[in-house]
Amino acid sequence: MKNRRQKKILELIAAADVDTQEALQKMLINCGFPVTQATISRDIRELKLMKTSAPNGGYRYVTPDSSTARRSLLTDTVIGVDYAMNTVVIKCHTGMAQAACAALDMMQHADIVGTLAGDDTIFVLTRTEQNAADLTEALKAMIWG
Repeated sequence: MKNRRQKKILELIAAADVDTQEALQKMLINCGFPVTQATISRDIRELKLMKTSAPNGGYRYVTPDSSTARRSLLTDTVIGVDYAMNTVVIKCHTGMAQAACAALDMMQHADIVGTLAGDDTIFVLTRTEQNAADLTEALKAMIWG
C-alpha cells in the first residue's frame, strides 16, 4: 500500500501544482488512499520532496533532481535567514557565501531580482516585501525542514 501511495504522490505532483500537505491529502483521498496528515508528512520526507516556485507565483512540491546538490550545499553552509523590507539576508559559515549564492542563483527563483555575496553574507533583492517573506520561509523550510 505504501509503495502504491507514494507512486501516486509522485504522479499527482507531476500532474498538478500541489502546494500544501492538505491539498495532497485531499487528492490522495479522492484517489482512494485514506491517509492522515502524519502519513503525508512521512511520505514527503521519505520521497525527499521539496517545495519550489510554481509558474503561478506560489509554491509546489517537486521531486529531487540536480537541485538536491544545491539544497545540500545550502543546508551545509547557511546558518541564518532573515529579511527586511524586500531584502533577504542569508548568513553563512565563513568563506561559504559565494558558493551558497551560486547555488541560490541556479534555482532561478522568479521573485529574485539579484543577489550579492560577500565572505559570509548574501543579500537577495526581491521584487516586494511579501516576496522576501515568502523566500525567507521557503529557504528556512528547505534548509531546516
